[in-house]
Amino acid sequence: MATMTRPAIRWLIPGVAALAVFAAAPAGAQKSSEVTERTRALQQKQQQLKEERARAAEARKREASVLAELEEVEKRLADKRKQVAALDLRTRKAQGEVVALQAEITRLEAQRASQQEALGRRLRALYMLHAQGGALPFLLSGDDPLERAVRIRHFAALATVDARAIREYRVSSEGLADRHAKVETRRRELGSLRTEAESERAAADQDAGRRRVLLAKVRDERAYHERTVGELSEATRRLEALLRELEARQRRAAVRPPAPEQRPRPAPSAPSVGGTGIAAQRGRLGWPADGKVVAEFGAQVHPRFGTKTFRNGIDIEVAEGTNINAVYPGHVVYTGWFRGYGNLVIVDHGGEYYTLYGHAAEIRVTEGDDVRQGQTLGTVGDTGSLGGARLYFEVRHQGKPVDPLPWLRPRG
Repeated sequence: MATMTRPAIRWLIPGVAALAVFAAAPAGAQKSSEVTERTRALQQKQQQLKEERARAAEARKREASVLAELEEVEKRLADKRKQVAALDLRTRKAQGEVVALQAEITRLEAQRASQQEALGRRLRALYMLHAQGGALPFLLSGDDPLERAVRIRHFAALATVDARAIREYRVSSEGLADRHAKVETRRRELGSLRTEAESERAAADQDAGRRRVLLAKVRDERAYHERTVGELSEATRRLEALLRELEARQRRAAVRPPAPEQRPRPAPSAPSVGGTGIAAQRGRLGWPADGKVVAEFGAQVHPRFGTKTFRNGIDIEVAEGTNINAVYPGHVVYTGWFRGYGNLVIVDHGGEYYTLYGHAAEIRVTEGDDVRQGQTLGTVGDTGSLGGARLYFEVRHQGKPVDPLPWLRPRG
């Protein structure tokens, strides 16, 4: 093999290096293309993930709160029930008016029949008088002027009586026609009221059906149940914030008493034994409603879903419409709708003690009222309740819930 000279080797080295670079170029380019594709795919996935997250956030934003939806349905249902009750009252009133008018019609018909009979007798007598030549020959007959004058006065009196009878007959007839017209008007009004009441009842039934569907979902679907538990916990936090604000107002009012003419009346207090105020009444308070305790104070575990909650009060199952009574004298500091509790009444008993009464159908006190022990605060309902008609009752001291049962008078 011929030996290459040093200059030739020097010439050959750059060529070999160029060949090596040329041979390695396709492999590097292929690897770079693969990285670019993977980077592009990763960016696409990241963009898709971003879009999915945005859609999920939008869906959560649009998703209605279970309690808010229930609240909307319950308020509409309560309005419908009130409208139906008002329409029923107007219907009963109109029916009573129809009955009274029918009685008047019967009386007026009997009266007019009697008047008609009397007028008939008078007409027959006048006809007989006319058949005998009329009244004039009779009045002018005889030679005694005094007798003729008596006859004339007698006929004039008869004419007056006849005119009065005719007027009375006309009044009876007009009264009868008026009563018939009023009866017809009331009957048309009754028909309209019944139609309107049926329409409102149908709307109320529709809302009641929607509420039942929502409650069934809360009971049967874990997702709904867990959402409701979370919302109820949030409602409890909002309630605690409200109570803190009420206590702060009380403290501010105590620090800066109002002018004498604006000074509020002190909350009424009952005699205490062995202490002062409600604190001395532990175990002696009357029940806010007479019913069965179906949910007790403290930690609760759902039997089906295993979710854990803490109840700050008790649920007393009682017939809808039953009176809710104040367990102790106090001052009403809150009345109205509160999400998760429905219609709610809060009574301040002094000494940083409060009692709460929830799920009311109707509230019969207003904020600022002083209430006596046993006074009716409202009626039991199912507003904000997930289990039907019941009373939610809570006792709070210094902002913290305490078990209400030891405060209530033992039964039996």
